Amino acid sequence: MKRNHAAALTALLCLSLLSGCQPSVSKGDLTPITLNEVAHSVFYAPQYAAIELGYFEEEGIDLTLVNGAGADKVMTALVSGDAQIGFMGSEASIYTYAGGAEDYAVNFAQLTQRAGNFLVGRTEDEAFQWETLKGKKVLGGRAGGMPQMVFEYILKKNGIDPKTDLTIDQSINFGLTAAAFTNSDADYTVEFEPFATGLELEGNGYVVASLGRDSGYVPYTAYSAKKSYIEANPEIIQKFTNAIQKGIDYVNSHSPEEIAKVIKPQFEETPLENITKIVERYQEQDTWKEDTLFQKDSFDLLQNILEEAGELPARVPYEDLVTTEFSEKAKQ
Repeated sequence: MKRNHAAALTALLCLSLLSGCQPSVSKGDLTPITLNEVAHSVFYAPQYAAIELGYFEEEGIDLTLVNGAGADKVMTALVSGDAQIGFMGSEASIYTYAGGAEDYAVNFAQLTQRAGNFLVGRTEDEAFQWETLKGKKVLGGRAGGMPQMVFEYILKKNGIDPKTDLTIDQSINFGLTAAAFTNSDADYTVEFEPFATGLELEGNGYVVASLGRDSGYVPYTAYSAKKSYIEANPEIIQKFTNAIQKGIDYVNSHSPEEIAKVIKPQFEETPLENITKIVERYQEQDTWKEDTLFQKDSFDLLQNILEEAGELPARVPYEDLVTTEFSEKAKQ
């Protein structure tokens, strides 16, 4: 009887745990970390996979995710201490460093290697050429932000002067351009997902070009933390990077359908089939890196784009603004 009673208790204990008979981790045992992201988009699927699959908890992190709605706002949260880690375009860290900040943001992990936005027009145009934009009006992004600078980079690659050959409206706040496009006189708008697909499904627009495909490989978004925080908490940065690497491994080894199901809780108002379509679109253009290493040639390309946009007062040293030690350990 005693033996049966003990066996029953063991079975009940195993059923109560989240994974097999491994001991569960209570929130009190986790390190609280606030991550402020530049936007909430399927573009960042590896991050959401890491959240939903429990990779942060596995690394001992209790993650709070905040949507900063723009790189400038993310950097403000990082500098003020409202967030320990920021996720944004690395141009923000360059601006902060160039501005003379002593405790500047250091990039420790890159996530995306292509732009994640799309050009949406009023009508379908399978034969779209960038020259079509001459004389047209486009809803663009904030001056100095990666979406706008990559857009201008593509225009220049195609012999189009962003200042004289078309009209770019930059007056609308980040994330609101899709809604504005529906009732505006603009011919095109530059949109992230799920807004680009949303406009298509509503019949209010059609994706005619991918900025990610036409710009080539660009270090679009990366994780950063203040120099002082990284120096004081290298083990936390390592664990965070480990979790992101696991998320990258997952999306690079699973189908769009599988990924969509995993990250669906992050996009409750978006139908599963829409998420699947968006994930497939991003997979097809090789959006996500295989690791989080932020290489020097990528950083140099970023500075070239900033220079061409007239947003770089002086080039800054890669060695100061990027560390690869955490990424190197995470991929081992």
